Amino acid sequence: MPIVLRGARLRWPIAAMLAVVIGVSATMVLAARQRQADDPDHVDCNQVKCVALTFDDGPTPFTDRLLHVLQSYSAKATFFLIGNKVAADPAAARRIADAGMEIGNHTWEHPNMSTIPLGDIASQLSKGTQAIAAATGRPPQIYRPAGGLSSDSVRASAAQQGLAEILWDVIPFDWINDANTAATVYMLKTQIKPGSVVLLHDTYSSTVDVVYQFLPVLIANGYHMVTVTHLLGPRTPGSSYGGRDNGPPINDIVDIPASRIPSLPGTPSPKPAPNLPITDIPNQSPGGPPAQ
Repeated sequence: MPIVLRGARLRWPIAAMLAVVIGVSATMVLAARQRQADDPDHVDCNQVKCVALTFDDGPTPFTDRLLHVLQSYSAKATFFLIGNKVAADPAAARRIADAGMEIGNHTWEHPNMSTIPLGDIASQLSKGTQAIAAATGRPPQIYRPAGGLSSDSVRASAAQQGLAEILWDVIPFDWINDANTAATVYMLKTQIKPGSVVLLHDTYSSTVDVVYQFLPVLIANGYHMVTVTHLLGPRTPGSSYGGRDNGPPINDIVDIPASRIPSLPGTPSPKPAPNLPITDIPNQSPGGPPAQ
């Protein structure tokens, strides 16, 4: 009898310990699954609301701050970089890639791809790809023509180079509104819906301000910020996604209390960062903000 009792006394602590271990293990598994579900690289956009924020015309002096803002909210984005800017500052492109962001080709010099000579189309795409690949070690799979201006000839050349065209669903006119960030935020709030691809520009410090203050709104509304390729999946070279205009207002975004929106310093934004001059094609403007 004493031996049996001693064994019974031993079995109870062991059973309790096993229950604790099993409970802790189950909790850890659930937590790991939740982290993966929230990870912008693994989130299932068929099950949750996703949006792809895209930034054109970089890299710029404001890109590093934008990367910091995105990373602080565990957000991913796609950057369509101009090739001659990448060639001038390859380290900036590497920092974008190292931050886990997607990089797309925004041509070599940002000309109007629908009006340049046909013989210049291929080199505007290939030189942009080469600059990005040299800086980051990875050639882009997607491109965006300046202003979304394209043609069958542009898409045919892109197909030969393994590039798919990505335009957008939401255009908040951040480059027109600039310091009037409330106008840009209004467009975002009324136009974004699950699955939207949003056009923005990190040539404007004010756009970084908008992202800094609007990400908490998106998160509170259940949105996950992902890359274009994560949202849309691999695209067929030569295909085109999106358009150049907004659709009717969606009004899917609900406001949050002002106390939950981070404040900005009471100083004017720096002047926008201009694009570099076009040297390869006569009578073409690089667009973007005017040179100061």
